Amino acid sequence: MADIVPIQGSDVEGKVRNPLGVVALTLVTLGIYGIVWYYKVNKEFAAIGRARNTDECGTSPGTSVLAVTLGALIIVPAFVSLYKTWVRKQNAARLTGAPEGMEPGLGFLLSILIGPVGHYILQSDQNKVLLAQAGELPQEVVPAPAV
Repeated sequence: MADIVPIQGSDVEGKVRNPLGVVALTLVTLGIYGIVWYYKVNKEFAAIGRARNTDECGTSPGTSVLAVTLGALIIVPAFVSLYKTWVRKQNAARLTGAPEGMEPGLGFLLSILIGPVGHYILQSDQNKVLLAQAGELPQEVVPAPAV
């Protein structure tokens, strides 16, 4: 079950999803859940951006989904949308103070070459962003300096 996290400064709620669940549901539903998940991820990134008065986290999740579904017939829009989603993830991490996670270029290539692994990493990084913006991300333990 996904944990609901309110997005600070927005009326949109984010979900901390199990990354393996995202991969499994996408495979079991033959990609249909993957499209729904892609919309929700982009919607949550856009809400984080709007809450911080910026559009660098996206503005229209519907356009993103349209690009990876119908735009895939032309090929280029799907690739652009997927890459920009990784960039949105990095921007949202920077805005919320979460660890940035995987670089957008590497994440994009991983998503193209090994889709389920890309989904897993994107969802895992997004979970960190959602928890960080809600103030629930556990701080990493930093060892004391040696004397």
